[in-house]
Amino acid sequence: MEAPKNIRSYPRHRPDLKPAPFLPTSRAEMDKLGWDSCDVILVTGDAYIDHPSFGMALVGRLLEAQGFRVGIITQPDWQSADDFRALGKPNLYFGITAGNMDSMINRYTSDRKIRSEDAYTPNGEPNRRPDRAVVVYAQRAREAYPGVGVVIGSIEASLRRIAHYDYWSDKVKRSVLPDSKADILIFGNAERALIALTHRVAAGESIASIRDLRGTAFMAPHGWKPEADWSEVNSTRVDTPGRVEPHPDPYEMKSKDDASCKTNEAPAAEQPVKLMTREERAALQKEIRARSVVRLPSFEQVKDDAVMYAHASRVFHLESNPGNARALVQQHGERDVWLNPPPLPLAMDEMDFVYDMPYARAPHPRYGKARIPAWEMIRFSVNIMRGCFGGCTFCSITEHEGRIIQSRSEPSILREIELIRDKTKGFTGTISDLGGPTANMYRLACKDKNIEESCRRLSCVYPTICSNLGTDHSKLIQLYRKARAIPGIKKILVSSGLRYDLAVRSPEYVKELVTHHVGGLLKIAPEHSETGPLSKMMKPGMGAYYEFKEMFERYSREAGKAQYLIPYFIAAHPGTTDEDMLSLALWLKQNDFRLDQVQTFLPTPMALATAMYHTRKNPLHKVTDTSEVVETVRAGKVRKLHKAFLRYHDPENWELLREGLRRMGRADLIGNGPQHLVPRGDPAPGAQARERRRETPGPDVLARRFGQNKPRPGAAVQRKPATGKPAGKGRRA
Repeated sequence: MEAPKNIRSYPRHRPDLKPAPFLPTSRAEMDKLGWDSCDVILVTGDAYIDHPSFGMALVGRLLEAQGFRVGIITQPDWQSADDFRALGKPNLYFGITAGNMDSMINRYTSDRKIRSEDAYTPNGEPNRRPDRAVVVYAQRAREAYPGVGVVIGSIEASLRRIAHYDYWSDKVKRSVLPDSKADILIFGNAERALIALTHRVAAGESIASIRDLRGTAFMAPHGWKPEADWSEVNSTRVDTPGRVEPHPDPYEMKSKDDASCKTNEAPAAEQPVKLMTREERAALQKEIRARSVVRLPSFEQVKDDAVMYAHASRVFHLESNPGNARALVQQHGERDVWLNPPPLPLAMDEMDFVYDMPYARAPHPRYGKARIPAWEMIRFSVNIMRGCFGGCTFCSITEHEGRIIQSRSEPSILREIELIRDKTKGFTGTISDLGGPTANMYRLACKDKNIEESCRRLSCVYPTICSNLGTDHSKLIQLYRKARAIPGIKKILVSSGLRYDLAVRSPEYVKELVTHHVGGLLKIAPEHSETGPLSKMMKPGMGAYYEFKEMFERYSREAGKAQYLIPYFIAAHPGTTDEDMLSLALWLKQNDFRLDQVQTFLPTPMALATAMYHTRKNPLHKVTDTSEVVETVRAGKVRKLHKAFLRYHDPENWELLREGLRRMGRADLIGNGPQHLVPRGDPAPGAQARERRRETPGPDVLARRFGQNKPRPGAAVQRKPATGKPAGKGRRA
């Protein structure tokens, strides 16, 4: 692999290039800048918002800071190649992305229904991007200018870099590389690889010849290796017991091999024994791994064999730590998809460089007064870190951003808050979120760098919090205090999901959070009450939830505030039985929760939970033909039943629940008493409307009441008794 360089260390390609007010999206804008051509043209399925929370703006400004002219083609008409010629021919390459979300997740619900709104489009207009946008856009770019390089990236390409299960077609699909015919794929956080690639192409190298960058994938001839001394580890089959050799008899005095007793033969040459220190052994092992590639089962194997798919998923995820990950290769027909090891995380000064660039911090003027929902959600928020070491199997953060936390410096974060105060229209003094993928992992890391680089755990917090993980929240507490002391800042809210099993390790942090940074509601994610599905999610048990809930309520009382938790739950996750969902429904009823919106499990490409859904095998453990079978809800009616359990109070679900309870032998829960889950008869006229009035106000209503951003779908809000006090703790799961 090429030795990684600090992203700030490169000489600028065009030393005199000045930052554009907005990166150009038309030839007229290029003319105003005095450009005759763009070096790089980025194509995205999102509206162009010049803000670091939007991938194309971040990548575009990053390349601009390196001295490259960058143009953006935003939400092009994909029915022809005309829109792809709008900025002319790029000097170096097209950079293709579907946008901030996978295009299929963006467009379809977990029930495979088309969504009514696209949050990344002006006025939320749907159907402004194609299905599997990376493939379509790449093909249109090729059609527009044959021979120009095509680089694909962002989350859609990242999550489809090997053969993967596609929920919407219910098939295993090939890597996105052969379908898009791209020259190279950049996965994960792309800054380091993208900058190196662009400078090398500008220096005259062809993209096809660049094969030594971490965080990249490409097509290669079958059996290709970077150099002759590379070794291949064959993982194209599951492990099976080999021949068992009999143990030697310790009392046998004579060897069974007569030749061993002969004395007229010269003794074998003695070989010196070299004693190595632990450090030398570790260095040798690291060198061997750095020149090894693991061959995954081929696309042809995994598309038809569920066990092989689960095995490939397990191997893939075990090679995810950039400190020890090996290259991976997977055969697709007569060629191979080659994946270099994951990118090395950015250092703090590099993170600051990325976020301190001269963003306009607004949507492009071409949209006029159009409302862009995603911008409304984040325009007053600040991202303080990236990555997540939780390893939740249903989440794609680990596959894309990695599990090593990359944090910005305190001064960089405080500068951005001041920029929001001074430059963002409509700011009234409240920062809507100071967080990231997880609210409270800022500057948390392994206590020992050597341990971190050799670790192969899929989660630092499951089944228990690793003893080597630092859980000191003091730097985050200090950041909170300095942020809210900035003149003109009235309130700093924390709206990102909180990892409460970490938070309880720092009561001082919980007190600081609850006293100053909760706007009435706080999002947490137990996801379920039962150990079966929780073990397949790699989520903690309910004990940590109750511990955090007790702290939250105590510190809220001490602060004199009425504040409530918003727990999220998932229906129909792999490993969930009907009985598990019934137990969760009873827990919700006993704790007086009435969920307004619920979330049904959506299998995203390459996630571990998706492998469980598709294969009914558990890749968290060794996979064989006879290994653990995972209960998987696939039938539409059963998925609806699991979702109905989360909304047991809704009359629309009562008939489905009664049918399910009778089938489960739990008709005792049907009746009109307080101990019953659903009533015996059909709702009387007007009963549904009355039930709606009794239902806890939804997240939208409560968010407006407390001046907070709208929680994500699937949020639950705890009902308040007539006294206005929080409901009781309820039983332990």
